[in-house]
Amino acid sequence: MWDSRLAETVPQVRDRIGRALERGGRSGQSVRVVAVSKGHPLEAVRAALAAGLTTLGENRIDELAEKVRVVGRSAAEWHMVGHLQRNKARAGIRLFHRIDSVDSLRLARALAQEATRAGLMVRGLLQVNVSGEATKGGFEPEQAVDAVGAIAALDGLELHGLMTMAPLTDDEVVLRRTFARTRELLDECHRQLPSALHGRVLSMGMSNDYEIAIEEGSTDVRLGTVLFGERDDP
Repeated sequence: MWDSRLAETVPQVRDRIGRALERGGRSGQSVRVVAVSKGHPLEAVRAALAAGLTTLGENRIDELAEKVRVVGRSAAEWHMVGHLQRNKARAGIRLFHRIDSVDSLRLARALAQEATRAGLMVRGLLQVNVSGEATKGGFEPEQAVDAVGAIAALDGLELHGLMTMAPLTDDEVVLRRTFARTRELLDECHRQLPSALHGRVLSMGMSNDYEIAIEEGSTDVRLGTVLFGERDDP
């Protein structure tokens, strides 16, 4: 089931990414697909790996721990794509290769503290709430530069860029405004704090809006439904 589904969906997604890059004037560039395997069984993970999807997104420590136990941590690059509770920071830094949702200074300090204790360097993305929706976490746009500066002063945690989630809407104007503003914030962070960020990652775009996100500069898209279908446990 999973092998046949991904044999169909992965080439479709790759083709749509390529065309979005062309429309955005980014021919020759590439976009990382973070295949959101959260809520899907081990069989889906195995099929994803076999299909060449080696960056996988999870959001639950226990679920990831079981998947890592079976397929191995080195089988994929595991990204945390949801809110990480501070009391899960110790487990998180040992399981995830990147925390894509550093949404508060308190979480950043917890990650840095645990990483320093363990002798590790944790990679992360600063989550910004550009849409202003109360249901979404992350820093307000006007807080982003100061937050990047504060986190850059912590040992054990490196920020490689920004992450945002757009509103769930079909309004292309709203989507483009959200993604473009996030791109502008990343540029502003690099202008004001040239040594604070260790990359230019823009993680934005999901199954319903990833083509628009790519046209607006996204480097990482988080895709679940368009690849795996709906989850039984959303």
